[in-house]
Amino acid sequence: MKINFFRKRFLIPIFVLAGISIYLWWGIFLPLDRDDGTETVFEIKRGEGSFQIAQNLEEEDIIKNNLLFSFYVLLTGNQRKLQSGTYYFSASESVSDIAGKIVRGKTAQLKVTVPEGFSMEQIEKRLVENGFVEALELKSLKVKDFKDQFDFLKDVPSDKNLEGFLFPETYIFSYNKSIREIAEIMLNVFNEKVFLPFKEEFEDQDIFETVIMASLIEKEVISLEDKKKISDILWRRLKISMPLQVDATISYLTGKRTVRIPLKDLEIDSPYNTYKYSGLPVGPISNPGLESILSSLYPKDNNYWYYLSTPEGETKFSKTLQEHNRYKNIYLR
Repeated sequence: MKINFFRKRFLIPIFVLAGISIYLWWGIFLPLDRDDGTETVFEIKRGEGSFQIAQNLEEEDIIKNNLLFSFYVLLTGNQRKLQSGTYYFSASESVSDIAGKIVRGKTAQLKVTVPEGFSMEQIEKRLVENGFVEALELKSLKVKDFKDQFDFLKDVPSDKNLEGFLFPETYIFSYNKSIREIAEIMLNVFNEKVFLPFKEEFEDQDIFETVIMASLIEKEVISLEDKKKISDILWRRLKISMPLQVDATISYLTGKRTVRIPLKDLEIDSPYNTYKYSGLPVGPISNPGLESILSSLYPKDNNYWYYLSTPEGETKFSKTLQEHNRYKNIYLR
């Protein structure tokens, strides 16, 4: 009897400890719902402690029990290492996984691809589609707001927006980035990929005019060879004060994408209308990629004065207006 009594006294705490251990393991290392990968945007405000964070996580149905989260953070000595920010969490993540993200400051990130030739309006739309609620403020940013940060903007008119300088690239932004911070990142890429490598060229050629021309080229043709030829044609037209007559500037004004521009659209009274006004438009019509910028800097000499794009995307070059009109009758009827 005495042996059984002592055995029971010995076994009871073991069972209790085992039960507690299983409960802690279940609550800390097993997720609330392994099959629910739906991500929730979760914000940790500056100054919030582990208990408040844990309570908010439980209220959002991300973890099972706020006390277990607080206990784990305390046990691992990370209660003072939790970082504020906006995170993605799901019920399929365990307490240990979630706490680890917060300690490392692995905040929510959004991947955004800005294709070559996107206008600022298209960039805004793409940002909104990817979750940036402030994106509609992008157009409100002016060159003057960034002149002190970027040398390539020093000779650009201060009242212009950033059209032309938001470099096309695939970006990974933190969820809580402001629209100004996003613009700064994109301008930094322009600085690194365009301005610094070709700084000497921009000492001889105005960067704003180069970017405006590149934005026209970007929207006119696709191939690098065609871009270089068209660059030479348009620069030569400028020299003799011949209207550039770039269809893409009309599309920029109307929002229509077509190779057949209605005659009434050619009469739109705007400084962007290169049919109505000679010279470059007053600003870029897109954000060109590196190929178009280099084509603007390094045009390829040729004897053509005219070109058009067929509905199939082929470029037809002409030396005379008569030949150009013949191509128009063939391909753009």
